Amino acid sequence: MPNEGEVEYGHVASQGSRRRSFLFPLLILYLTWKLGVPLWLIFLISIWYAALVISEEAGILDRMDATRVLGAILMLRTRRGKGVLELVSRNRKFWRAYGEFSIWLCFFVMFGVVLLLLLSAISTAMNPPEDYLPASDLLLIPGVTSFVPFWWPALALILAIVIHEYSHGIQARAHGMSLRSFGLLLLGPLPIGAFAEPEEAEMDRAPKRERLRLFAAVPSINIIATYIVLILLSSVASGMVAGQEGAHARGIIEGAAADNAGMLPFETITHINGVRILDSDGFTDQMSTLAAGEEATFTVLSSPVLDGVRPEREVPVTLGDRYQYYIGECGDDSVCIENRVELMEILGIDPGDSFLGVSGLVSSTGGMDGYASIVEGDYSPGWTVVSTLIRPLLMLNTPIANEGQTLILEERAMLIAGDGLIASALGTNGMLMLFDFLFWLVWINFLLGFANLIPMIPFDGGHLVRDGTHAVLRRLRSKAHPVRIEMLSNRFSSFSSIFILLILLVPVIIPRLILSLIHISEPTRLGMISYAVFCLK
Repeated sequence: MPNEGEVEYGHVASQGSRRRSFLFPLLILYLTWKLGVPLWLIFLISIWYAALVISEEAGILDRMDATRVLGAILMLRTRRGKGVLELVSRNRKFWRAYGEFSIWLCFFVMFGVVLLLLLSAISTAMNPPEDYLPASDLLLIPGVTSFVPFWWPALALILAIVIHEYSHGIQARAHGMSLRSFGLLLLGPLPIGAFAEPEEAEMDRAPKRERLRLFAAVPSINIIATYIVLILLSSVASGMVAGQEGAHARGIIEGAAADNAGMLPFETITHINGVRILDSDGFTDQMSTLAAGEEATFTVLSSPVLDGVRPEREVPVTLGDRYQYYIGECGDDSVCIENRVELMEILGIDPGDSFLGVSGLVSSTGGMDGYASIVEGDYSPGWTVVSTLIRPLLMLNTPIANEGQTLILEERAMLIAGDGLIASALGTNGMLMLFDFLFWLVWINFLLGFANLIPMIPFDGGHLVRDGTHAVLRRLRSKAHPVRIEMLSNRFSSFSSIFILLILLVPVIIPRLILSLIHISEPTRLGMISYAVFCLK
């Protein structure tokens, strides 16, 4: 039985341990603030963390069948949905075949993920950007990241996470593994993840091939969902039409004909010399009938001023010379001029061709045309497949370029719902809302699937690399001891995780390091360089 001194010492030690337990969270919050996360967000996270700690000590989390993990994340379990999962996973032969397909798909996509990450790191190292994204933008949290709004991305995130984890559960049941529960990972009211908990002992005992299927099926379902939703998005885009047919330019070249005449970006060109312009092809055809130096009258619709009415005006323009413009871009560089002349011969651009001096000229439906082409069959089957495959990758930059918008706002205002059954029922606002939701569902599913294939533990890609390496070593070194093979595969997995982590950190660290060096005073910078030279010697 402990004496009074031991009890007192244990009480003091417990209090000290509790005081020390808050030091690490405070340090994390401080580092988060130094990385640029807004102070209001840090304050909310602090309140959430304190509420979780109090609830944990009071036993509230136990009664909710919830657990606090990684400090401020709530792991909320539920058994709802297990009946539906049992029904869906009943066809085990189909889901095992799907798992096999997923293995090949994931390793193929993983190669592309690693290649993109490597190219991004090399590009950042060779051409460091002058500025860097703040830490809040690296987190990609709806409502926190500057280019990710809250409502539609948050709803899309919840659905994508449900798809992601339900696939995990289906594969586990299809291979005879038991599931303890489903659940969500919450950071405040925002779901940041989900989980399906197979029995750990069964996972450890499962053959490596079955585990490969289980890990591969999860990211592959998000990749497949990406392209299914992309087709739906394309169908919605095809249901939108221009409120006023014509063409417009996204940019005006400074000092060129359009700029000198006072034309503005996003003005809809409806006529050229009285000839009706229906789209960008009609604009190109009409411009081909004109020559450099001619004066043409462009009828344009300007931006709405009152009650959505777009005023019409006529703009006389003295056209420039396309051939001379491209030659002039080279300055006195003779090699550039020679290459440019060869290129224009290939493109069929001749001296005297008319040039308005605009960039990014598209039809009035230009904001939707890239998406609608997937289902409208505007291109050959081969090109349609290629454009469909790369479309989600191109979409990643859209909200960044448009400050969180799925479309350029000026082009969004040019669209109205078509006369189709669904478009007529939803109207313009309903169709645009549906487009926004599907856009973010594609965006988040694509990121979720690709991020999970980063070959680094704890991502599914890391588990795939570890178990895949194990399978390859078993074939190459069939006489080796199983423990030796297990050790080698774990070591390779650890090295790959460290390598990928370094690649991921390069675009984050280098811009910040360079900006820090720029702000260091000249004497300090020279001292650092001198010290580095001394160490090398």
